[in-house]
Amino acid sequence: MKKIIPFVLLFAFASCFETPERNCADFKTGKFKFEHEIDGVKKSTTFIRSENQEIDFYEGKSDTSSIRWINDCEYIIQKINPKSMAEKKAVSIKILSTTRDSYMFEFNVVGSDEKQTGTVTKLED
Repeated sequence: MKKIIPFVLLFAFASCFETPERNCADFKTGKFKFEHEIDGVKKSTTFIRSENQEIDFYEGKSDTSSIRWINDCEYIIQKINPKSMAEKKAVSIKILSTTRDSYMFEFNVVGSDEKQTGTVTKLED
């Protein structure tokens, strides 16, 4: 009986935490918006994603990247026509949680341990 009580307490404590919703497949394709801040100025990137490609629109310019899905919630993105050494590096993206029309993600340059996070809003299917 003494061994069962700690197990029951552990189960009760663990059940207090909710697992974040992750309906990642809902965000594999569509039109999206990502807002971020650079030097105190709010910037916005719009992008259209298909199963294997993404076209980004930022400050009047467009750029195309290839996408390789690892699973429903993780993918690697790489510019098709990089203009610099920095743009040649692939970026790993992992969707952490989803809502009906947005997802929170973390990303890093492949090979780097430094990760950043952001939120993307889905505009259209």
